[in-house]
Amino acid sequence: MKKNVLITGTSTGVGFESAILFAKNNYKVYATMRNLDKANNLKAKIEEENLDIEILQLDVTNSTSIKSAVNTIIAKDNSIDVLVNNAGAGFAKTTEHATEEEIKWVTDVNYHGVVLCTQAVIPFMRKQKSGQIISITSVGGLVGQPFNELYCGAKFAVEGYMEGLATYISDAFNINITCVEPGGIATEFMTSAIEKTAVEGQFATGEYLPIFERYMAGNQKRANESTEQIYQTGLEVAEVILKVTQTEKAPLRIRTSKWAENFCTLKTQADPDGTKIVNQIKESFL
Repeated sequence: MKKNVLITGTSTGVGFESAILFAKNNYKVYATMRNLDKANNLKAKIEEENLDIEILQLDVTNSTSIKSAVNTIIAKDNSIDVLVNNAGAGFAKTTEHATEEEIKWVTDVNYHGVVLCTQAVIPFMRKQKSGQIISITSVGGLVGQPFNELYCGAKFAVEGYMEGLATYISDAFNINITCVEPGGIATEFMTSAIEKTAVEGQFATGEYLPIFERYMAGNQKRANESTEQIYQTGLEVAEVILKVTQTEKAPLRIRTSKWAENFCTLKTQADPDGTKIVNQIKESFL
């Protein structure tokens, strides 16, 4: 019997590639996205390769939308085996220049959406005494970076949320929890981040301008010199996500590339996969 997987944010990038890869590996895939007008590429792929993928509308910032998608899946299959919290959006702007609306938006999309989707599936996973919740965070969920503090803050929040869940929900209900932490991804996510930053916000002026110019120059230099090391494809990240679902005891944390591993070493060297800290917390509190 096929396991089923709910993936958020599947119109492009990692989510798109994950939906296809999971279907090719004998999963029933529920591929969700906020705007179904962006589903044409995935629909074409489904038809071309006869993939077992059903597309559903799901806006991670809307609890009614989330519950509707989850209830649809339960009505069809009576279970959700894997949740992949993939939907997210890049954002780079100084705290000083970000509007209150932007701060709320970046937090809603990257953090609150993860909590709401996870909250929606846990009751069903708890009842079936099995499940897997995977959240796509970032090296930015471990290491703060210039002009990305609001994005990093949201991803740090996801890391803390998932870590807290893992300390009690895994043993009690056999629900595995994992944060997948990519470095740079060469997808439309990057384009989205730029559109939400200097181009849209016009913040790179005055005293911030020389810092921002150094930041952008450094990004370009790294991209030119080591594209293969830093910028992974959506498929490469999707392969790591699939591997996590196929691991009997999946780690709390996993980086998706050697570059990401090296970038986070100072934060992770004492406990690379998060196992030690989870065990310590369980011993201290439970």
